[in-house]
Amino acid sequence: MGAAILGISTAVFAPVTGPATAGPLYPVPDPDPFYASPADIAEKSPGEVLAARVMPPLAIFPATTVTLVKFRSTNSQGLPIAATSTVLTPPGRSPGGPLLSYQHIINGLGPRCAVSRVLYTADPTLQVREAVALNAVLARGWSVALPDHLGPTFAYGAARLGGQITLDGIRAVRAAGLGLHESRIAMAGYSGGGMATAWAAALAPRYAPELEIAGAAAGGVPANLVRMLQALDTNPHPAFGLVMAAGIGLEREYPDRFPISDSMNARGLVTRGAVANGCTNEILTAGAGRSVAEYAQSMSLVDDPEARAVVEENSLELFDGVPNMPVFEWHSASDPLIPVDSIVRTNRRYCDAGVPLHAERTLSPEHMSAAVLGIPSVLIWLEGRFRGDPAPSNC
Repeated sequence: MGAAILGISTAVFAPVTGPATAGPLYPVPDPDPFYASPADIAEKSPGEVLAARVMPPLAIFPATTVTLVKFRSTNSQGLPIAATSTVLTPPGRSPGGPLLSYQHIINGLGPRCAVSRVLYTADPTLQVREAVALNAVLARGWSVALPDHLGPTFAYGAARLGGQITLDGIRAVRAAGLGLHESRIAMAGYSGGGMATAWAAALAPRYAPELEIAGAAAGGVPANLVRMLQALDTNPHPAFGLVMAAGIGLEREYPDRFPISDSMNARGLVTRGAVANGCTNEILTAGAGRSVAEYAQSMSLVDDPEARAVVEENSLELFDGVPNMPVFEWHSASDPLIPVDSIVRTNRRYCDAGVPLHAERTLSPEHMSAAVLGIPSVLIWLEGRFRGDPAPSNC
């Protein structure tokens, strides 16, 4: 990419020259020991099942069995981590019936934001956010895996990590004794969940080449974090809290390469502490209408290649990998949150590489409504992949 794309305000992701004063602020540990990493995790293989637990039934998914699976995955430093995925098994599922790995939107920095936790929250608005679509899937007899794809430190913004956890989650769910070892597999997700889905598709040939995945449906994908930060610059934004959360998450995943806390002023550090375990509402409220300029010690444009490289490494448009499966991609006609042209360029690169890709642009001028508008087409496309039909392409 050109220098114009890479020349972003390093107040966002480059440390101020001087001694470190803050360091990463990690989330509180989950109080449930089930989520803890075992002492021998380094001896396990990626995707290996570490534990499984049958969970209480959920009224929002009638007669559906719920199983929480813990497995070994890998973080961005190549180190072993424990991750989790919640499996929904519909009543009367046929042996070998389809398995959909669905990556939820997780805008959060703490354990209570995990899908496995949100499903059992007392807040019904969180609980039913995507229940309608999931019930439509379960009614088709498909099992659904819902990975906690931000990992144990809730590294929001670490997109590549989400792809790895998604793939290891599929490995684990198939091996967990749930009758899914011969199931045809597909993946789907929107926005942050779409980012984890799209990264899983792009990483699959290298990270999990043994998995035969019938297709990946990814919508509203933040395909280029570099350009998103460039568009934000130092201007106030109603969703600035999500940008700050992504900086906190990336620092957790890359503490030596992305020390953003050292660039924060006193106000920034206070806000960081306030959202360090927050979920969507707290994060959006804390950052609504704020800007980089309010929280940074310096607006210096000093070029920090390591910090910039972290953002590039988590930008799908800049990744040279290509999916080895059909792809369905959908996005809004114009999106105030993500650069649509980065999605289009990524689609074009996939088409040039021979990927069967069907892209759909909804009429929505807004980010989240496009998710709903795309659901009917996504379900039809997924049904075709599970049947083994030839994948459509409008390249």
